[in-house]
Amino acid sequence: MRFVQTELEPDDAASRARGHVGHAVWRKAGELGLLCTDIPQEWGGAGGDFRHEAVMYEECARRGLSGWANSVHSIVAHYFLNHGTEDQKRRYLPRLASGELVGAIAMTEPGAGSDLQGVRSQAVKQGDHYRLNGNKTFITNGLLAGVVLVVCKTDPTQGARGTSILIVETKDCAGFKVGRVLDKMGMKAQDTSELFFDEVRVPEANLLGGKEGQGFFQLMGDLPYERLIIGVSAVASMEGAYAATLAYVNERKVFGKPLIDIQNTRFKLAEVATQIKVGRAFMDRCVEDLVAGTLDTATASMAKLWGSETQCRVLDECLQLFGGYGYMNEYVIARMYADARVQRIYGGTSEIMKEVISRQL
Repeated sequence: MRFVQTELEPDDAASRARGHVGHAVWRKAGELGLLCTDIPQEWGGAGGDFRHEAVMYEECARRGLSGWANSVHSIVAHYFLNHGTEDQKRRYLPRLASGELVGAIAMTEPGAGSDLQGVRSQAVKQGDHYRLNGNKTFITNGLLAGVVLVVCKTDPTQGARGTSILIVETKDCAGFKVGRVLDKMGMKAQDTSELFFDEVRVPEANLLGGKEGQGFFQLMGDLPYERLIIGVSAVASMEGAYAATLAYVNERKVFGKPLIDIQNTRFKLAEVATQIKVGRAFMDRCVEDLVAGTLDTATASMAKLWGSETQCRVLDECLQLFGGYGYMNEYVIARMYADARVQRIYGGTSEIMKEVISRQL
């Protein structure tokens, strides 16, 4: 894809150094119609489906480009599409599609990760607005976000049923503060940040869906979409790593002959190629099911679990064939290896995926 090759790839090293891709690339993507490709045209999107989104994720993953978190942006757009009021869709979806706004969703807190019922951020109703207080961490797009969907408690006495999602526009927002852009093991070009909300005034009209207590239902409804994105990206990352490794072992000389001529190399790559072939068939089927509206939560969790776990194993095997060069960040395999580890954590840990799947047995 030309956009990936001309706009993202050349700037990747600089993006990793500064910790974000910058706003310009988002606006450029919006101008080209590459944002919100599966959002209906009536709301400013391209009118496609998840297959169009998958192309974007795969082209980046194959090249080890993890800074432009358009996946989270699209997830935010789907919260508006699936759960927002008509006014909320009209106000935010066209601006997300144009790149005017970068989207983020603030779920995780220092003391609440996979257990979202444990969130402590709280919004207290006062007349026609809420007073929002709380801290969030590990928020993708946190630095650049123009709109953040904040998971919080509007009734702390009701547990999950007291959870809501508030829409916070960050520009000139009193009481809102972006903390550190976090220093991560991988995904160095992605602006993963801390967010702080101190008596932030949020209009009542910015309650997602217009009804309190719907936050947990809204979160659970969109998880299959998010988890399939992770699975799709995992397979594409494996494909990119395999291609880079195959090229390397054909050029690298060991004991006077190409590395590919050693049986161990051929056997390792045969195993990798087989896993990728099997994974591609499964993931493409999941994409078909999502487009058809039949992808269930358990199968989406399988896609996320198998994809992320296999991605880490495959990249480890590929890096090993690079030898010492595989440990150098100038080689894409090193960057892909570091980026991959978090796939088993975000979007629900592998352990949570097993729990979700086991409930459907």
